[in-house]
Amino acid sequence: MPSTSWSDNRLPTILLILTAVTGVVDAVSFLGLGRVFTANMTGNVVFLAFAVAGAPSLSIPRSTTALAAFLAGAVVGGRMAVRMSPAGQARRASIAFGIEAALLAVATAVATGVSSANAQESTSLYAVIILTAIAMGIRNAVVRKLGVPDLTTTVLTLTITGLASDSSLAGGSNPHWQRRVASIALMFGGAAVGTLLLRHSLALPLAFAAFSSFSGALMVYGGRQPSGSEMLAKQGGTK
Repeated sequence: MPSTSWSDNRLPTILLILTAVTGVVDAVSFLGLGRVFTANMTGNVVFLAFAVAGAPSLSIPRSTTALAAFLAGAVVGGRMAVRMSPAGQARRASIAFGIEAALLAVATAVATGVSSANAQESTSLYAVIILTAIAMGIRNAVVRKLGVPDLTTTVLTLTITGLASDSSLAGGSNPHWQRRVASIALMFGGAAVGTLLLRHSLALPLAFAAFSSFSGALMVYGGRQPSGSEMLAKQGGTK
């Protein structure tokens, strides 16, 4: 669980921003990259099973590529998360979210000029799948380490279940209901925005996602608590 005041004050808001980014990325991957998910691995595994069973309009190579890239990103994020001490959570999280933004920015550059309608098996399409899936894998590993309840940023099944099962209708006390509702609404909104932007180009929603992730990284960095060495340096500079 997060233990620093920066997480109490800013982290939920930042993770809600990243939840919206997930909606954008899923809209791009499903609608623009050929019926594949690069953020939602539950859906991607199911799509892979459908493809293996011969369902039309689905691709074993695309789904396998997304899954492998996501796993690679999660390994990188996991190695970052292992080194996350409570005092250094903000710094590590800002680096991880910054890397996510950078990968999404590269994906934007790759997608520029690519039409999803005629590039279903192109090299550029696979590059965008790989870049976005790695970005989402890194983020998921780090967010998992942060452990903020009801804010996984990619999966809503448990959030929706908790919203209903912990509600007053079920005899509960409605804990975190605002956060849960906001998470659902922002995932919905992100997917809708991604769909609308995708009408103009494949690159535009990716650019929006990259900017949003970068904003989240800056918010984390700006709200982090200074380390002991930084505090000593600051105190030394004021003498």
